[in-house]
Amino acid sequence: MGGGGPGDGQDEKDKKKEKPKYEPPPQPTTRIGRRKRKQAGPNASAKLPAIYPTSRCKLKYLRMQRIHDHLLLEEEYVENQERIRKTKVHSSLSPSTSDDFETTDRNADERSRVDDMRGSPMGVGNLEEMIDDDHAIVSTATGPEYYVSIMSFVDKDLLEPGASILLHHKSVSVVGVLTDDADPLVSVMKLDKAPTESYADIGGLESQIQEVREAVELPLLHPELYEEMGIKPPKGVILYGGPGTGKTLLAKAVANQTSATFLRIVGSELIQKYLGDGPRLVRQIFQVAAEHAPSIVFIDEIDAIGTKRYESTSGGEREVQRTMLELLNQLDGFDDRGDVKVIMATNKIESLDPALIRPGRIDRKILFENPDRSNGAARATDACADG
Repeated sequence: MGGGGPGDGQDEKDKKKEKPKYEPPPQPTTRIGRRKRKQAGPNASAKLPAIYPTSRCKLKYLRMQRIHDHLLLEEEYVENQERIRKTKVHSSLSPSTSDDFETTDRNADERSRVDDMRGSPMGVGNLEEMIDDDHAIVSTATGPEYYVSIMSFVDKDLLEPGASILLHHKSVSVVGVLTDDADPLVSVMKLDKAPTESYADIGGLESQIQEVREAVELPLLHPELYEEMGIKPPKGVILYGGPGTGKTLLAKAVANQTSATFLRIVGSELIQKYLGDGPRLVRQIFQVAAEHAPSIVFIDEIDAIGTKRYESTSGGEREVQRTMLELLNQLDGFDDRGDVKVIMATNKIESLDPALIRPGRIDRKILFENPDRSNGAARATDACADG
């Protein structure tokens, strides 16, 4: 009574057996949230190499660098102008009315406009040594040497030791190159056309003509003859004698006969006003002669700068002696081939410095005597034939 029979327990066990067991759901056939593996492509070694525009990038970099340098110069210029303008405004009298304010501003604008028209000055120096493509050592006439930078817009092909360059007035950086560094006086000295005088126009100077032809004309036209004989050609010739004896005429005839560049200089032209201009002019003369070789440098009245040296206290006399020392240096610097010849003329050879006319610098001394009866007759005959 009240309790369950044994049959009830048996029924519960049968129900448990009939209940199906739990089975997990099957795995999906495709993976969700994961990438598919890419199939292996061709071999990497068989691929073409990637090509990048290096040259175009380099040109773009250089262009941007030049723009950067220009912007730096412009920024510095603008800052200087603003500072100068503020200084001038503050230093002026304080205006009392609005009209005075307007006048002050207008004057400041006009001054700034004038400053813009004037521009900023640039110094001139010499290039001593190139350190790399962007730096160099330069020197100025009034100061020591400087290690400076070279702006990117400067043509590097024109930069060589000894070149004249433009320097920024504050940073002393190289901003330009002066290509034509020859003195205008040198261009005037160089004759573009050969002289018209010839040996036929000279009478009574047969021996002098023969000596000049052997010392000047033959080394210029046939230098191989001296090389075969093992003889060094003369470097220079000095013509001395009284005035009017034909020294300058013979020098012109030699230039006409050899078709060489003829540079005629008067000794007094080498005496310059400022310190160092005389030696610089001598260097430029011989530089032009070397560039236009074969050439003849004719220095008339050499006694103006070639007198004997002595102890002097005058600055002008010391400058003349420095000019002569530079001339001695240039005479020693010529090669033995004889592409450049020097002819000097003087009326007072006894007053010249012995170092100037010694062998090795001036190898031939040719005397022009006053004409005697026979020479005078020959000269008169030539003059009548020309007339």
